[in-house]
Amino acid sequence: MPMTAEQLNGSCFCITLDLERLHAAVAREVGDPEFPARYIQPREHLFSNVPLFHAERDLEEMTRVVRMIETAARLPDYQDAALAWAPDIARFDPGPQGAFMGYDFHLGAAGPKLIEVNTNAGGAFLNALLAKAQRACCPEVEQAFRLPLLGDFDAALIGMFKAEWARQRGGAILRRIAIVDDDPEGQYLYPEFLLAREAFRRQGVDAVIADASALRYAGGQLWAGGTAIDLVYNRVVDFSLERPEHADMRSAYLDAAVVVTPNPRNHALLADKRNLTLFSDRSWLERFGLDARLAEAAALVPRTVRVSPANAGGLWEARKTYFFKPATGYGAKAVYRGDKLTRSVWRQIVAGDYVAQEFAAPGKRMIEIDAAREPRKADIRLYTYDGAVLLAAARLYQGQTTNFRTPGGGFAPVFFIRPTGPWGGRSG
Repeated sequence: MPMTAEQLNGSCFCITLDLERLHAAVAREVGDPEFPARYIQPREHLFSNVPLFHAERDLEEMTRVVRMIETAARLPDYQDAALAWAPDIARFDPGPQGAFMGYDFHLGAAGPKLIEVNTNAGGAFLNALLAKAQRACCPEVEQAFRLPLLGDFDAALIGMFKAEWARQRGGAILRRIAIVDDDPEGQYLYPEFLLAREAFRRQGVDAVIADASALRYAGGQLWAGGTAIDLVYNRVVDFSLERPEHADMRSAYLDAAVVVTPNPRNHALLADKRNLTLFSDRSWLERFGLDARLAEAAALVPRTVRVSPANAGGLWEARKTYFFKPATGYGAKAVYRGDKLTRSVWRQIVAGDYVAQEFAAPGKRMIEIDAAREPRKADIRLYTYDGAVLLAAARLYQGQTTNFRTPGGGFAPVFFIRPTGPWGGRSG
């Protein structure tokens, strides 16, 4: 009798993370045998030791949502609507589409629901290695499951960044990429910055890791120390580059002296949470000129509305059915589940710029800790470029949001069950 994804998530522990293989792969990628001990092992909840299972049709549905959003984002009428609430810098369009977009989904009993879109989605390099470091109990696994990952990840990676470069620079030669964040060495995902740097170098493009506040714009060139930068792989969460410490990067970007991806326009058109009010409304999408069949995917985006004094009373009464999120927030900061709200926090939400998103339950995965089985929540992130899926990964966690502090939690690969495999592939 074929097993469903729900049954596998509740009872399958025969595919587990091979930590030795993962550590060896990481050390090989960066050319440093001490790297796992220095950067991976101290982050004990970075990786879960089990995968998440879903039917292949779920991947198809999630991909439909990606295609809908990225198509809509190119429509002039949609752009006018999204830019109406965006900062002025978003009106500057140098060309890039945004490297490593991240689409986050909850997959409950009702199927996939888009929770949010991210322009600086972290974890792709770590998850690419994780996907290769799984150990299966039987040979049928490879035939039964699909693990979305481009075969040559390095080649796809450099192809994506060269495409971004060409959108702004045409046929000029890309010499050097800077992986930029605020205090990069202090970031939890700093290990993937090191992996990214080595991946770029293997593909013949020099790369450095730089603190955004240390960048300098002089002589028509952006500099990291004494190194000239052609392209910034942007990981900062100041999406409009408004903070004083980002002034040099902002000036170089607006002067088109450096290619920045993802950039403020990418965030404004795709990842600003106010856009979910449009992506979840089929009638708006069709009004913008989106094909009716593409617009059907709006049903997979939970209804989202902007919070205002005019609708505050009704939203408060129905608060238990909503999540409340700041329009330009990130990393689940200042996000509130409606059934946990106090009156004082509610007043802050109404006074701020928030959206209310209908609650969509996350998926579930059982894990084993000390021979005892415990449930964990799960979400799925699709890493994409220009509407194409590069990689799928899951995050297992406890609590309200993902946090990388959950025993047994962390990044996990997603196995999509093929319909013709021995497990059947239906979700129930």
